[in-house]
Amino acid sequence: MKKVQIEGGRRLEGKVEIGGFKNSAVALIPATILAGDKCLIDNLPDISDVDKLSQILINNGARIKRIGLKKLEIDTTDIEKCYADYDMAKDMRASYYLLGAGLGRFKKAKVIFPGGCHIGTRPIDQHIKGFEALGAKVSIEHGIISVEAEKLVGTDIYLDVVTVGATINIMLAATMAEGTTTIENAAKEPHIVDVANFLNCMGADVKGAGTDTIKINGVDKLRGCEHSVIPDQIEAGTYMIAAAATKGAVTITNIIPKHLEAITAKLKEMGVKITENGDSLRVEVKKPIKNINIKTLVYPGFPTDLQQPMTSLLSIAAGTGTVTETIFESRFKHVGELKRMGASIKVEGRIAVIQGVEKLSGSKVEATDLRAGAALLVAGLIAEGTTEIENAEYIERGYSCYIEKLIKIGAKITEV
Repeated sequence: MKKVQIEGGRRLEGKVEIGGFKNSAVALIPATILAGDKCLIDNLPDISDVDKLSQILINNGARIKRIGLKKLEIDTTDIEKCYADYDMAKDMRASYYLLGAGLGRFKKAKVIFPGGCHIGTRPIDQHIKGFEALGAKVSIEHGIISVEAEKLVGTDIYLDVVTVGATINIMLAATMAEGTTTIENAAKEPHIVDVANFLNCMGADVKGAGTDTIKINGVDKLRGCEHSVIPDQIEAGTYMIAAAATKGAVTITNIIPKHLEAITAKLKEMGVKITENGDSLRVEVKKPIKNINIKTLVYPGFPTDLQQPMTSLLSIAAGTGTVTETIFESRFKHVGELKRMGASIKVEGRIAVIQGVEKLSGSKVEATDLRAGAALLVAGLIAEGTTEIENAEYIERGYSCYIEKLIKIGAKITEV
């Protein structure tokens, strides 16, 4: 168990560079299986999920060469199966992308039921619906999901709910299916577009990514390619929140401002000054910030992955605000830890009512999931005294070199 210690009360100033998008990277790595060739992926985040997925591919026969911190050369020529065991899949939701990739190339795959952060029910029924519509048989026995098909045939698939995971998994499976597959009510997140661009670079024919209707015309074979991962909008949003919370002045580089419109709009509503400049923006606080109301929604709405860090900022904003969580029903586990630090928050179902307090106090707290860990980082940065965060390994799942980056902009933080 890793611990991180923060001496709070320091204003963040300077420049921080954002890495590649975690949510995109964890789909792109399994997607290389479809190529059966050598792929070069650049701008990968240096996080534990990338390492775990790389090891899963190696266990299946891939040859992987790391080039610096940000590049992986992945050769999946010799992979003959697609399997992820318990030890590798238990802590990572994205292991389910091996199902779509394995089904697409080998017409079969087997994965231990995926794990990940405990933030509420995340069923895979829409994944199964898509696989079965394409002609696969799906079985779940003793916690193992198996998919197999004699052949895959394109069809029309309507997703009952907007789901990123199912949208990507169906895209992966359908790339080499016979005929055309149409996904209706598809997710529109930026990493959906990134994965589609990667597939097209490998020779797939995917159209409409970024809209609610995606069409995939099946092809006979894919090939290796080079691709650069898009910037991580959640990492960028977290540093924007941290800068605002510490009344700082931070320039955030290597971003796509359009992907940050929801968080930018809410911070401006609070009184934070944000100046965009091409692929960077500057966050400054020159006056007291006020509380607001937030409701998480699918993209392009306010992202659920920034709800938890944002709650830490709202806890010291003037007045009363609310956070309504519409995506996951158990994403307020960080609230108890924030209250331990002096926050005034009352949770009723999926709504948190936050009364801003003058200050937070350092305390021993525990990260219960990835973004809860980010919330406690923000809280520790603004609290008086020392904050010690247990289970800090959660944070490493989504934030590359976060300790070094925070120190560079003025934080006093160490791994214990």
